Amino acid sequence: MLVTGNDIQETCSMSGQETSPAGVEITADTLACSGRWTVGDVARLRAGMEHLELPSGDAVTITGSAISAMDTTGAWLLLQLRARLEAAGSRVSLDGFSAAHRRLLDYITTELNEARAPAARPAGKPWLAGLYARGDDMMDMLAFVGECVMTLLSAIRHPGRIRWRELLDDIYQTGFNALPIVGLLSFLMGVVIAYQGAVQLKLYGANIYVADLVGHSMLRELAPLLTAILICGRTGSAYAAKIGTMKVREEIAALQTIGVPPVELLVLPKLMSLIIVMPLLSVYADMLSIFGGMVMANASLGISFGAFLERLEEAISMSTFMIGISKAPVFAAIIAIVGCFQGFKVEGSAESVGRHTTISVVQSIFMVIIVDAMFSILFSMLGI
Repeated sequence: MLVTGNDIQETCSMSGQETSPAGVEITADTLACSGRWTVGDVARLRAGMEHLELPSGDAVTITGSAISAMDTTGAWLLLQLRARLEAAGSRVSLDGFSAAHRRLLDYITTELNEARAPAARPAGKPWLAGLYARGDDMMDMLAFVGECVMTLLSAIRHPGRIRWRELLDDIYQTGFNALPIVGLLSFLMGVVIAYQGAVQLKLYGANIYVADLVGHSMLRELAPLLTAILICGRTGSAYAAKIGTMKVREEIAALQTIGVPPVELLVLPKLMSLIIVMPLLSVYADMLSIFGGMVMANASLGISFGAFLERLEEAISMSTFMIGISKAPVFAAIIAIVGCFQGFKVEGSAESVGRHTTISVVQSIFMVIIVDAMFSILFSMLGI
């Protein structure tokens, strides 16, 4: 509790007790701090500091001999107090602090100065500065990927740390709620592939091979890729916007202050839920796309559903189906990590939230397509 005026005597009488709350006694050119400057008092300290009338002398001393305990939160608030005095034109000195408290204050001061210092950029060509910034982003992304992987491995070793309620809620939001849009577009894609194939196959009297065309193209490539692109726009953007809004509201900073790792609380449930949901959505997309191809084959080529399925069973092997499904968890990890990473990159404004949400969608779609191309090359080299 920060006190002035009539409360000064009460604070002075409690300053010698170990359990006394944080307080400040103001004289002409001295601020005498006392009590426990810890995270438990942060709300009262900040509320009182806004209305605190500070001395306006040329030289002001802040004494801390009566401070019984201090953590990083208390040190940060004390340095805010010093910054207000310096902004008013006073020369501020610290006196009477214990060696441990002095080291903590020096450490927080150093960290704040480094955080506020603008990053150095190479002089010269603008493209060189842009390249340097892209390198910074890439290193940040790699560090974030490493942190996510370590958190995931730790959660696998200690399942009790997983927040199952958030995980199940994310599965519902990203999986069940996505069924209508994924099903509709997969069905339409099957219709389009079958229709385009029917136009050519009629010329050669090979109508029945429309099942081969739909089965190979949808199960192996298009169904998982289409599902991933839809999830990029629907879920990846939601991850970026949600975390970015929390960043703007300083909720992420609050989690860090109380010792809760943001990656464990915010990223891990989203990553795990999407890895679980994406293969299931891909299977669902496979079924709807095959059904769409059957409907179009029956309407355009007169192929019955039974004949279509019989030919599909002959043409499609289990390996073709498994190749498509095996891509889904990789796509899921890309979407979740990129969306959450861009959310953490937001910097204090609604405009930044919108910009990074857009970047998350573009980046995730680009990376999904690149990884899909790499899978195609790899499977071609392996002969599968």
